Amino acid sequence: QVQLVESGGGLVQTGGSLRLSCAASGSTARINGMGWYRQTPGMQREMVAYISRNGETNLADSVKGRFTISRDGAKNTVYLEMMSLQREDTAVYYCNAHGWGLEYWGQGTQVTVSS
Repeated sequence: QVQLVESGGGLVQTGGSLRLSCAASGSTARINGMGWYRQTPGMQREMVAYISRNGETNLADSVKGRFTISRDGAKNTVYLEMMSLQREDTAVYYCNAHGWGLEYWGQGTQVTVSS
């Protein structure tokens, strides 16, 4: 099993920045990649950013140039650096990890961008 704990969400004004962290514990050697998803009420959860075990990254078009995903392998932690936040970025952000045919999710952290 893998446990994921997110932190770093909160309230920020338009144009501001936030950094989300996701710390993985448990059977972390099984993890092939980690990512961030977000969800707003009534909408499907969407992929925001992904980083593979070997460091390859993928970002949703809506966040390219504003968000950066990175990881600290020694700490089993993935970060999502979010800049130039817009109201449309308001959502619950979930950390995701996958490996060995399984998926794991964190509990989610709220990000609210106000004008």
